[in-house]
Amino acid sequence: MPLTKLQFQPGINREKTSYSNEGGWFAGNRVRFRDGYPESIGGWQTAMDPSFLGTCRNLNVWTSVDGTQFTFLGTSDKLYYESGNVLVDITPVYVAVTAGNITFAAVNGDATITVTHTAHGRSVGDSVVFAAAATLGGQITAAVLNQEYIITTSADANTYTFEARTAATTIISLTVGGVVVDTPVLADGSDTGNGGASTTADYLFPQGLVSTVPGTGWSAGTWSRGTFNSSSSSTGITSQLRVWFSDPFGEDLVANVMDGGIYYWDKSAKYEQVPTRMVELQTLSSDVTCPTIAHQVLVSDVDRHVIAFGCDAEDNIGTQDPLLIRFSDSEDITAWASTPTNTAGSLRLGTGNAIVAAAETRELTLVQTDSATYAMQFLGPPYTFGVKLVSDRSTIAGPLAMASVDDTVFWMGAGEFYLYTGTVRKIACPLREYVFSDFNVSQREKVTAILNSSYGEVWWAYCSANATENDRYVCFNYESQIWYYGELSRTAWFDRGIRNFPISASTDGYLYAHEVGSSDGSQSPAVSIDAWIESADVDIGDGDSFMFIRRILPDVTFRDTTQSPAEVIMTVRGKRFPGNDYTDTGPSTTTSSVSQAVGVIEQFTEQIHIRVRGRYFSIRVESTTAGTAWRLGSPLLDIRPDGRQ
Repeated sequence: MPLTKLQFQPGINREKTSYSNEGGWFAGNRVRFRDGYPESIGGWQTAMDPSFLGTCRNLNVWTSVDGTQFTFLGTSDKLYYESGNVLVDITPVYVAVTAGNITFAAVNGDATITVTHTAHGRSVGDSVVFAAAATLGGQITAAVLNQEYIITTSADANTYTFEARTAATTIISLTVGGVVVDTPVLADGSDTGNGGASTTADYLFPQGLVSTVPGTGWSAGTWSRGTFNSSSSSTGITSQLRVWFSDPFGEDLVANVMDGGIYYWDKSAKYEQVPTRMVELQTLSSDVTCPTIAHQVLVSDVDRHVIAFGCDAEDNIGTQDPLLIRFSDSEDITAWASTPTNTAGSLRLGTGNAIVAAAETRELTLVQTDSATYAMQFLGPPYTFGVKLVSDRSTIAGPLAMASVDDTVFWMGAGEFYLYTGTVRKIACPLREYVFSDFNVSQREKVTAILNSSYGEVWWAYCSANATENDRYVCFNYESQIWYYGELSRTAWFDRGIRNFPISASTDGYLYAHEVGSSDGSQSPAVSIDAWIESADVDIGDGDSFMFIRRILPDVTFRDTTQSPAEVIMTVRGKRFPGNDYTDTGPSTTTSSVSQAVGVIEQFTEQIHIRVRGRYFSIRVESTTAGTAWRLGSPLLDIRPDGRQ
C-alpha cells in the first residue's frame, strides 16, 4: 500500500469527540498555526531585572518627547514606571500625616520599630514613607528612619510596626572582671525614643486584593455601594479585585483604580508636583466638578479628551454613577465643567446596570455594560461625543476581557466570545465547552485579553476551575479564523510596537518579553516550553478494518532553534474502538543537527520503524528540551490493512 500523507485541518476542535473530529487536531498546549501547520509558540525571557511587588493587571508603554521609553505597571500593591531597566515607585500618597502625630519606639537589639499614630487606619502590607525624623537611638539614625517601609503588624487602631534596615543597637566596650566585653545598647542608654516632633509620614495608596472575594466586586450586587473616601467606599477599595487602568496623555500618564480615584503622572512636573509620584487629578484642577471616582479612564487619541467611564456627575461629586460617561475639555485634563466655550460634557447610557469595559479603535470607542454594547464616536461641537446602542444582548467576562485591533474589538463574554466590526456578533468557538466547563466563575474579573498582533492572535488568559490566578489561555487567530489553547500564567500584557516584543506580567513578580527564543526564561537555566499537539482519531474507511502501521517518515522543520541537536518526540498510538484507550508505540524522536559553519542544516531522521495495530490511530508531536522550536509539515505513514478482527 502506498504511503499515506497526514494533513490535518488547522486549529484545535474540542466541541466534537475525537472520533467525529477525524482529520483535525483534538488537543495541544503552547502551539499555534502558521499557514495551516502547527508549530511551537515563541519563548520568553525577563524584560527587566528588578521585580515588582503585588500582582500586576495593567501594563502600558509610551515614549516621551525626548524619546525616553516608559513602561507603566499597575499592581495590587504599587504603581511603577520602568525606564532603562530602572523601576521607579510612583504610588500616590493616600494620606499625609503632619508633624507631631507620629512617635517611634524600639527594643534594644531588635530591628522592629513600633509606631504610635492615633487612628492610623492602615493595614499589614501598606507602605509608609517617613520624613524629618530624628535619630531614635543607637543605629536607628535619622537616615534609617527617613525611608519607605512596609507595615508588618497592626495590633490596634493606634499602633503598628515595621522592620528597620538595621537593629536598634550600638556596640560599647565594658571591662568586667578584667575582661573586655562588647555589649549592644542604645546610644542614649534607653529602649525608646520619639524620633523627634518634626516627623511626618506619607501613607501610600493601600494594598488591594489579588483575588475577587465572593459577594463583592463588579459581578456581585450593585456597583456603587457608597461614595469614594466615605466609610463604605473605603471598604470597597479593598473588598474587590485591585485593577488599574492607564492611558498616556502626551508624554504624561492618566490612571485610575477601578471604581476609585483618578491620578496623573507628569513627566515634566509642570504642575510643580514631585514627578516621581502620581497625584490625584482633582488636586491639579481648580474646577470643582473634576471627577473624583471612575470605573475606567482612557484618552481619546484623535481629540485628546480624557474620558471617565462610570464616574461621578458634575452636580454630585463623590457619588459614582455606574452608567455615566464624562469627558474633559480637549487638550486639558483639568477642565471638566461643561460650558458653551469648551468641549467638556457627559453622556449616560440607558441599558445595563454598569459599564464594565471600554476599548478604543481607530474610529470610535466601544463601551460594554453588563448587558449591552455601545459605540461612542467623536462628533465635534456642540455635542463632542455621541453614543449608539449596537447590541442589547451581549455580555462580558470582566473589565480586562476586551481588546481592539484596528477597527475590530474582541471580547470574552459569559460563556461566549464576541467581536465588533460595525455590528456585534458571536464568534463560533470549537473550544467553547472546553473553556467554560473548566472555568472559575468567581474569578472571572481576572480574564485578561491579550493582543499578539504579529501572529494575528487574541488570547484570553483565565483561571481554570480549581485555580485562583490565571493559569490557562484560549486563543483566536483572527487572520486564519481558527482556535487553539494552552497553559500559561499571565496577568497583564502589552503588544509589541514601541517595544520590539510583547511584554507580559506574571505572578512571580517579573515582566517577560515574549516571542523571544524558544525557551521558558522564567527559570535559570532556561527550560523547555513543553509544546505539544495531538490529532483526533484517524481510521481506514469507517473503522470497519484494522490497520497496521510499520513506519513513519517525519516532516518537521526546526526554525529558530538553539538546541543542538534539536529533537521532537513523535508518538503514534492505536486503539480498537472509539471508547478505548490508546496504546503507545514508543515514543520515537526525529532530530535536526546544527552546524555553525554553514548555519542550520535540516537533517531529518529518514524513517522510524514502529508497530501499531488498531482500527483507529492518532499522532502526537511534542518537544521537551530547552531551545527547541519546531514546525510540523505532512508526515508520511506506511499503513496497510490488517483484517477485520
